[in-house]
Amino acid sequence: MKNLWALGIAVCVTTSTLVGCHRPQSKPVLADPVVVATEDGSAFPAVLAGRWKSDRHGWEFFIEPDGRITSAILSFGRVTVLPGRTTTLTTKTGEQATLTPGPWTIHYDPASSLLTIKVAMDSIRVPMTPNLLEGSSIDVLSGVVLPSMDTWQAEWTAFTSYKAHNADGQTVDLSTDKTYGETVSLVFTKTPDRPR
Repeated sequence: MKNLWALGIAVCVTTSTLVGCHRPQSKPVLADPVVVATEDGSAFPAVLAGRWKSDRHGWEFFIEPDGRITSAILSFGRVTVLPGRTTTLTTKTGEQATLTPGPWTIHYDPASSLLTIKVAMDSIRVPMTPNLLEGSSIDVLSGVVLPSMDTWQAEWTAFTSYKAHNADGQTVDLSTDKTYGETVSLVFTKTPDRPR
């Protein structure tokens, strides 16, 4: 619970630091940043293409008909990130925040209608003078897509490895449990909207 509370504070501070910032810039870091797979080896169902937006915590995914994720809005700071590209933002204090994704995976099982998305962020660095938040994370969102194919009931498990450094030289570990992470239930709805 202490970690959840500390993570909540860090996200609030980060959100207030990043919101209203200049448009994010990005540069490539991975050649093939998204792995798309289905359990039976069939083509990814094009009916799942569109904008998937969660009912809370800010998550959004933009999925193409072939299953590729073209962009995501992360819960962390409500920042738009492109797979395989480092995103750089100017904070309200004029400093440069960077978010570098690792490999992402999207997997669908037609037999069970189970959709799983794994988002790895290899590096997150957000300076907030005189403080600094840095680390990495893996978020796994998995659950059943309803027969209407426009609602996805997912369990979001966050595995974070964050550290906050303050002006006094103290470091606070904001990491989740490495085995269990922290899990929250979300409901995503799909619209045909294109990425912003």
